[in-house]
Amino acid sequence: MPIQITAEQEITVGQTVVIEAPAPAGHFMAAFEDDTETGYFYALDLSRPDSPIEDALHIYNVSNVKDKALPSLLKIGWSLDSRKAVLLINGYPHAVFDFDARRGYCRTGFPPPDESSPWGAHSHAWLDEATDLFA
Repeated sequence: MPIQITAEQEITVGQTVVIEAPAPAGHFMAAFEDDTETGYFYALDLSRPDSPIEDALHIYNVSNVKDKALPSLLKIGWSLDSRKAVLLINGYPHAVFDFDARRGYCRTGFPPPDESSPWGAHSHAWLDEATDLFA
């Protein structure tokens, strides 16, 4: 999976953190947030400063993470064309955004898509083919 890592940080699940990862080229950004209760991955379009968040994917509920006391290595990477982002935790893909298809994939499949949004045409369900976007 050829990716360009634009953010890398050790985190502890349940501790407040925001990690931003701008695309190497263009106006997109992906961000991860742990607010002490949940972990979310966001797709942002920085060309829309009034409302940059395009989509949000649920990654975990802190209360359900068994090894939350252990540090985890979080990485956000981009495809070579800067149009797809992947969230890796300890080297394992947890979520993918495809900015061209306006689609997000995550292991929890949550939240349901907002059908009024341009990103709302597809479910957030994980498909193993999502990592093929980086081939």
